[in-house]
Amino acid sequence: MAGLRRRSREIALQILFKLDANPELSASGAYDLYFSELSGAVEDETAIMRSGEPIERDWVLQLVTGVVRERSKLDEGLGQVSRNWRVERMNRMDRCILRLAFYELRFHLDVPPQVVLNEAIELAKRYGTAEAAPFVNGILDSALRQFPR
Repeated sequence: MAGLRRRSREIALQILFKLDANPELSASGAYDLYFSELSGAVEDETAIMRSGEPIERDWVLQLVTGVVRERSKLDEGLGQVSRNWRVERMNRMDRCILRLAFYELRFHLDVPPQVVLNEAIELAKRYGTAEAAPFVNGILDSALRQFPR
């Protein structure tokens, strides 16, 4: 399950990054574009990517649509915990990782906070700059202290 969720978060992050760069796209449009043109996945809830890695398409869709739907709340909360950084001035990838993690922290209480933090740091290491992982860690650590569950 953890591997499925990790890969699904990666795909959700890629879709969110595309949406952040192309605000005229809808969440469902970006989701459909990813799966129809980029992944080669079959049409079922747990799909196998061309790489052979399974993913949970339903989880991807929940994450993408949830982040898009709650974006203003997420950005407001992130703005409160990132003292020296306005959300719109953050690196695009860092911003997308933080929105995704903050969404899980606030709206998916079934996912333990430490799992969300660890997954966000791993995404930052994989997709961000050298400074991304400590930055994401610091922001989310502050978020957990300021907005405990």
